[in-house]
Amino acid sequence: MSATAVHSLWATAGGVTSAAPGEKFQAPVIEYTQLMPVLIVIGAAVVGVLVEAFVPRRSRYYTQVFLTVVALAASFAAIIGLAAGGHGTTKAGIVAMGAIAIDGPTLFLQGTILLTALVAVFTFAERRLDPSSHGNLVDSFAAQAASVPGSDSEKAAVRAGFTTTEVFPLVLFSVAGMLVFPAANDLLTLFVALEVFSLPLYLLCAVARRKRLMSQEAAVKYFLLGAFSSAFLLFGIALLYGYAGSVSYAGIAHVVDGSVTKVDPALAATMGNDALLLIGGAMILTGLLFKVGAVPFHMWTPDVYQGAPTPVTGFMAAATKVAAFGALLRLLYVVLPGLTWDWRPVMWAVAIVTMLGGAIVAITQTDIKRLLAYSSIAHAGFILAGVIAATPDGVSSVLFYLGAYSFVTVGAFAVVTLVRDAGGEATHLSKWAGLGRRSPLVAAVFAVFLLAFAGIPLTSGFAGKFAVFKAAADGGAGGLVVVGVISSAIAAFFYIRVIVLMFFSEPKADGPTVAVPSPLTMTTIAVGVAVTLVLGLAPQYFLDLASQAGVFVR
Repeated sequence: MSATAVHSLWATAGGVTSAAPGEKFQAPVIEYTQLMPVLIVIGAAVVGVLVEAFVPRRSRYYTQVFLTVVALAASFAAIIGLAAGGHGTTKAGIVAMGAIAIDGPTLFLQGTILLTALVAVFTFAERRLDPSSHGNLVDSFAAQAASVPGSDSEKAAVRAGFTTTEVFPLVLFSVAGMLVFPAANDLLTLFVALEVFSLPLYLLCAVARRKRLMSQEAAVKYFLLGAFSSAFLLFGIALLYGYAGSVSYAGIAHVVDGSVTKVDPALAATMGNDALLLIGGAMILTGLLFKVGAVPFHMWTPDVYQGAPTPVTGFMAAATKVAAFGALLRLLYVVLPGLTWDWRPVMWAVAIVTMLGGAIVAITQTDIKRLLAYSSIAHAGFILAGVIAATPDGVSSVLFYLGAYSFVTVGAFAVVTLVRDAGGEATHLSKWAGLGRRSPLVAAVFAVFLLAFAGIPLTSGFAGKFAVFKAAADGGAGGLVVVGVISSAIAAFFYIRVIVLMFFSEPKADGPTVAVPSPLTMTTIAVGVAVTLVLGLAPQYFLDLASQAGVFVR
């Protein structure tokens, strides 16, 4: 058989038909300008990998920090440029051959993710908190991630002053996935983005300098449960494809609302089968609810938050929630608006158990990182109340809440890195007793973040909660608001308990010290406090911004 004939058979089998004589092959149309925020971050991540290969070890840290900060700032500038050009409102559209939606929610969420990542990266770069080892400055990450904890190779790496600067390109790859996740306009893009941002996070969780075994245990738990949730998502995608004959959001939405005109003969037998739609939709929601840490898909959260290096915990707690809620909103509001009556009762139940479960279990916690983990679970429930509203106000309130919450979270975990004893970070609550007398400024800053988490007026937390609860009440979910207020009252108890512990307890003689950080961590904490107070005292401009950005392109 001739090579031409073989090629012809292969092309036909692959579904590729040769162009007619005189007909030109159509190249895909990619709108590079509108994809620039993502391309900048991916490009910088690839350059970061090359830096690890070619730049001398002593120069890598400074090169990576500079590259990462510049890339995130440039990407944010590109977002501002797109928003100023009207791509969030009048020029919103579908780009990259239908794979990605560039609209108001996309730009708002991408901007939030980039700013959160930029602030979090400063805590990654911090090298003044631990005492120097063998004359070398050290950070929160293992000297050599590949070495076995406690082995001779690890001790040699510590003596040589090695540092795991690979964390910076890993953060950039993760951010790139997070930028695509809420913008995905078809299910395959959604899945690829999920894997791109999850895999670097699994690695980042495993590279703590102190308590390495706990860190590696956290990474294994996160990886196994993450793979489990990815499998749910992928199975759901397969079922929805069988139902609609398409993986694009618009294609599925047309079949759901009955406006589809053309049916693929190969899929005619399964198209419109409601069992496939309901089971597939439920499986995809399960995958996304795992990422936001909603009950009963929250089991990974406390262990991973406690075991991961604290800078990674802060970044992950803030940015992952923003990306995952963005994807959840787009799925429910663009793909399944015709199924609102089916998904709302389920989401009601999830929101209620998430709010109450997170708040009640947090009361029993004795570790500050686990306490913040259960707090984040309760906050996922509060945000779900805004999602359930199923109104434009619901979308804008969720966007505002995510923006406010992400900065409080990064700031709070940055403060946790400062309280230290001989074993590294002192995360047990008993160690925080009397901190307000030993270091009034650090305790006061942490108190501001805790009050914001509790939703006390004049903080961003109050403005965010008020917005989502108002949207939920207007959307007919008044019962949910009542549960939310009760949960907030329960949650306020354990936040206030920590404040009382810090300011009204006697400090112990052998208590922890508060490390003096470099300007990097100071910047992270200062930005967190500033955003918390500005969004609390004058939220209207940002609420208006979120409401302008709250319209999905279909």
